Amino acid sequence: MGASPTTTELQSFKAEFFKALAHPIRIRILELLRGHERGVRELQAALDLDQSTVSQQLAVLRAKNVVVASREGTAVRYAIRDESVGELLDAARRIFNNQLVGTQTMLRALRREARRPGRR
Repeated sequence: MGASPTTTELQSFKAEFFKALAHPIRIRILELLRGHERGVRELQAALDLDQSTVSQQLAVLRAKNVVVASREGTAVRYAIRDESVGELLDAARRIFNNQLVGTQTMLRALRREARRPGRR
């Protein structure tokens, strides 16, 4: 028995959301937008990237409703649409930290093993 169209659509929606996050510049943009909105020039300066690159990445985040844009005169300001995205980034950071701790533990064990006399 296959998945219902609703389930498939929901899984696709989730996957598209995570795809929107799956870029180093977009992750950095979201980290910069946490807590307060910023303009493209501010983001450009913080990221040390050209305007077209920043705008392109913002367009992806906007298309997936991760960020929203508002006009302030001629300037466009961006903000995270749902502050829960920050919680998601925090959860990801904890997961990565746990993975790195596990990797470090394994490396220490390998080094200890390599120092043992009589190893083959």
